[in-house]
Amino acid sequence: MQISLPPPHPTAIAHSHRLLEHILSEIQKNQGMISFADYMNLALYTPGLGYYSAGAEKFNAPGDFITAPEISPIFSECLANQCQQILESLPKAGDILELGAGTGKMAADILCYLEKQNSLPHTYFILEPSADLKKRQQETLQFNCPHLYSFVEWLDYLPTKKFCGVILANEVLDAMPINRFEINDNLLFEIMVTQKNNQLQTLKKETNDRELLALYHSQDWPSVYSSEINLNLKPWIKSVSNILERGVILLIDYGFPQSEYYHPDRTMGTLNCHYRHHSHSDPFYYPGLQDITAHVDFSSLTEAAIESGLMLAGYTNQAAFLLGCGLINLVENNENNPKIGSKKFAINHAIHLLTSPAEMGELFKVIAFSRDFDEPLIGFCLKDYQYRL
Repeated sequence: MQISLPPPHPTAIAHSHRLLEHILSEIQKNQGMISFADYMNLALYTPGLGYYSAGAEKFNAPGDFITAPEISPIFSECLANQCQQILESLPKAGDILELGAGTGKMAADILCYLEKQNSLPHTYFILEPSADLKKRQQETLQFNCPHLYSFVEWLDYLPTKKFCGVILANEVLDAMPINRFEINDNLLFEIMVTQKNNQLQTLKKETNDRELLALYHSQDWPSVYSSEINLNLKPWIKSVSNILERGVILLIDYGFPQSEYYHPDRTMGTLNCHYRHHSHSDPFYYPGLQDITAHVDFSSLTEAAIESGLMLAGYTNQAAFLLGCGLINLVENNENNPKIGSKKFAINHAIHLLTSPAEMGELFKVIAFSRDFDEPLIGFCLKDYQYRL
């Protein structure tokens, strides 16, 4: 596929070629083909080479995309209000566990805000497999709130002890490796990754995967249809559920209920790539230099969570969640702060990006699962779309 994107630096190209060689060797080891999920895992997470495992800038202007916590601290302050409600409802001091903390900006803003509310968690855990991002998070926290740095503890794996508190994940699920499939004339194929002349390409293969076949037989499909399925969702939410003794899991990401995800008009799926703030659809463009994502099927996620013993505690869009968590009061407090001054326009622009239906407000969803926690969550008090799942 020919796409017009900013050319990478020669050093970055050399880095990508090293990762490509590694991917090609893995394809050769596996009889000439691997699943797209395996390819995506290699492209994003190969130690020292993958997109999330190497040292390239990923966030903000120098990177490839921008996340809600980077747009405005008000996003994290709203989330902190929700955390405060949960933590104060627990019989003893709870913790916060953030899964994949990006730059560490959200953690810093949440801690600073909770300190002002006298509601700091016992410990703020960050599960971060990337050594590069872990270093960045440490620098961010030391710069923004050095006096709160002792509250933070980094983990390489999920805790072995039972957890009580709030588990957070913002834009984590969209970066989980997905399997791609195609339906053509009532035949189901899995899209594999192979190579020709050292160039990556796709290959269709008839599948006997039980989950793919169950999805295929669950509805009527157009005669030609391509999409994806996240076969990692079920084991992932089960592993998170297994550590939660009491509290709430809050997940924020872009996606749809299954009826919308696999809508007959969505014939090309949701796979998307991000490179230098350009979105495109070629997952083979310079592996290791771009993000590869897919939207979240929140119906499948919910089904897997309930099977794991969790309760669905809320499902809404980002705009409604932020409003329920006190967005208007936070904005008014900022506007009344004499130190804000010329920053008012930037704040208003940020709020527009976070809440507008044309931006992140509708596409991004917030879903909550709970265990041994029955109090209605403030983030879902205005609109709760559980019935859509």
